Amino acid sequence: MNESTDHFRSALKVNEGVDQPGQVNLDAVAKFARKKKKLPEPDEYFQRIIEGNITLLSQAITLVESSLPHHQEVAQKVLELCLPHSGNSVRLGITGVPGVGKSTFIEALGKNLTSNGHKLAVLAIDPSSTRSKGSILGDKTRMEDLGADPNAFIRPSPSAGSLGGVARKTRETIVLCEAAGFDVILIETVGVGQSETAVHSMVDFFLLLMLAGAGDELQGIKRGIMEMADAIIINKADGDNLQKAMLAMAEYRNAIHLFAAAPSGWTPVVEKCSAKLNVNIDTVWQIVENYLDLTKRSGYFYNRRKEQMNNYMFQAIDQGLKDAFYHNHDIQKKMHELQVKIGKGKISPFIAAQQLLRAYFEGLKSSDSQEH
Repeated sequence: MNESTDHFRSALKVNEGVDQPGQVNLDAVAKFARKKKKLPEPDEYFQRIIEGNITLLSQAITLVESSLPHHQEVAQKVLELCLPHSGNSVRLGITGVPGVGKSTFIEALGKNLTSNGHKLAVLAIDPSSTRSKGSILGDKTRMEDLGADPNAFIRPSPSAGSLGGVARKTRETIVLCEAAGFDVILIETVGVGQSETAVHSMVDFFLLLMLAGAGDELQGIKRGIMEMADAIIINKADGDNLQKAMLAMAEYRNAIHLFAAAPSGWTPVVEKCSAKLNVNIDTVWQIVENYLDLTKRSGYFYNRRKEQMNNYMFQAIDQGLKDAFYHNHDIQKKMHELQVKIGKGKISPFIAAQQLLRAYFEGLKSSDSQEH
């Protein structure tokens, strides 16, 4: 073929294209950033919560858990409105060593309760990531059947570094869930530890899940938690493990007789179950109902609720003082200066703490005198 070089080149010519838009629409992003999302009014939150609206309930719990001052202001107003509609539930705490099957047990118990007309809220206290402060376990993904139940509400909450995994805002969340019509509030902790004292102080019934054959039936470290328990349930009592569960039950029952009598007048019950096979789950709930019947007739149940409310007040005061101290601008500035001195060995941490507290209280006196 006798083709010219120019003609050959023109066949391979690539036409100049047009500039492609970026992957991110910067104008839209800037517009979205400028647009501040307005929160519903407290009255709207309250009305929708008592109607059983799960979306608004979840949003209100998020406000309760938020550390932003504006969110806290709205949350406290919602809580004030919801408080008269709370208190009509059974508050059940569940704890146990990791691997004992808490999630499987809660799902089995929850399905049993909802099938009998109860509305269940599960507040699962997840361990927090030390980096993001978010939940690690994600209990909702481990209770798929219960999570799909319209009469169940599962709320995993990060412990946010509070003692032993107890979310600081769990008590407020209980109030919101009760106002939304949930008559059983179940609080799951991440495992056996110091936090169980805190969980025990916010529930009516404290249930300890244990394993058989793990070689730790009567360890001294468990004694404090066993003394708090209203029931000890040996889980995974099935198959080859059934005989071990029977032996563990006998050992726990013998150990309980060594403990001092509980102020409730209730003798802790030891029972076995298999959450996986749904065996004896109804028996566990019957134990809870027997306890409620006894303590309500004696008045202990109501006196304990009053005592818990007073404890909440004192803890709220402690937290309020702590927040006021650390959010004080002058204290933050002075704290940074003292931290530098501590790092250089020029001052002891104890003396630095004394100086900060003195500066804080002197600041309060100064502002008080100016107002008068």
